Amino acid sequence: MRTSRLILAIAVVGALAAFAGAPRTLRAQQADSARAGIGAPPISPRRAFLYSLLLPGAGQAKLDRATAGGMFFLIEAVGLVLVHRSAEDLRIARTFAGDSMPLRYATDPVTGLPARTSTGGLQVAEWSVPRYTDAYVRTRRLHYEDWLAVLVFNHLFAGADAFVAAQLWDLPVRIGVMPAATGARISASFRRR
Repeated sequence: MRTSRLILAIAVVGALAAFAGAPRTLRAQQADSARAGIGAPPISPRRAFLYSLLLPGAGQAKLDRATAGGMFFLIEAVGLVLVHRSAEDLRIARTFAGDSMPLRYATDPVTGLPARTSTGGLQVAEWSVPRYTDAYVRTRRLHYEDWLAVLVFNHLFAGADAFVAAQLWDLPVRIGVMPAATGARISASFRRR
């Protein structure tokens, strides 16, 4: 569990450090006179990245990309539920690790009654194989860490998507998929505003 928290912390700090080094604006560029009617995005690319890094889908919502924002938020919600579920499975596996049940008790060959130990308890002849072995606990821990990784990458991908969407705010594009005889045909058209 400590390893997964360390990986999460390193990923978040690395993303923030990489983003902090990005240039804010390029001052040498001039505005294109052909695009005079196009407005600026509602939020800056940096702010869109931070919004979606903290809450996946928030940056997309600010950029009027409801479908993309909803998908990132849905992945976050499902990921949180599955992290909780896998943490509970891990807790149960750790609690019952090595626990087994008696399959058969020893009997006295003369009387046929159950044999007793020196303390008065029943003497077990055969134990069941424990369900929660060390390998099972290790598997449950890996499931938990996998879902944590899904959450981390969802935050990073949502942030990157919002950053790119804010950068490409003024790029008008139309993408379509049409059926063709050999499969599907994807078309994209760009128009100048």
